[in-house]
Amino acid sequence: MKLTQICALAGALVFSSVALAEGGGDRTFEKMMAAKDLAMEKYLAREGKSAPVVSSDEKNEKAK
Repeated sequence: MKLTQICALAGALVFSSVALAEGGGDRTFEKMMAAKDLAMEKYLAREGKSAPVVSSDEKNEKAK
């Protein structure tokens, strides 16, 4: 009985560490954001416009 409980605990710890391991989602998100930024730069260059200013960026610049 004691051996079964130890094995169950060890199995739960191993399973949880595998379940919480990074599955590549962060890398995928980073690649997606980089592709979005590149597409936005190309669009702005083609349209001849400047990059839009985000209002939170303006507040941060004024605070400095």
